[in-house]
Amino acid sequence: MAEKVTFWFDTSCPFAWATSRWIKEVEKVRDIEVAWTPMSLAILNDGRDIPADYADMMKANWGPARVFAAVATKEPEKVGDLYTAIGTRVHHEGRPEVRNDYGAYNEVIAEALAEVGLDASYAEVADTEEWDDALRAFHQSAMDEVGDDVGTPVIKLGDTAFFGPVITRIPTGEEAGEIFDASVRLAAFPYFFELKRSRTESPQFD
Repeated sequence: MAEKVTFWFDTSCPFAWATSRWIKEVEKVRDIEVAWTPMSLAILNDGRDIPADYADMMKANWGPARVFAAVATKEPEKVGDLYTAIGTRVHHEGRPEVRNDYGAYNEVIAEALAEVGLDASYAEVADTEEWDDALRAFHQSAMDEVGDDVGTPVIKLGDTAFFGPVITRIPTGEEAGEIFDASVRLAAFPYFFELKRSRTESPQFD
């Protein structure tokens, strides 16, 4: 029987992207079923005292998160493909170059929707509040699992969810599978909560 995995992500987060690519590698070597689910750093940081430049980035993050909320509601089976299409442009191609205001991701969103065969009208919700309630509900579903003192990604393995794992390189092949096996094993213990150490490098996608 396939291991069920729920993966909450924010498009802009490089750590979520690295971990999501690990999960894509795990799909090749383990029997897993992944539910890709949006969350939002903009919602997470709403009302918090954060630096001005980071606050501007949070404005930009609303657009893709709203689109994902709409797609996750109407065509959930397409969320993973759309995340790959947008994430590749963002994290491998460095687009958009400027991410400091509403609408910054609009061109990337339109291209990605076309690539995965989703209706172009989804792009229109990026600059409206039409799907904000749904986005907040998706986001809250992650917070309900792990609490609100975490970031993205959030992963649920079976009945247990964690923030992370935070990785800076993308393991492949059996190494990806072994890390997944270890994560599932730790998740089986209800009294296990976290392992942590200071990071010494940024995410690498090459």
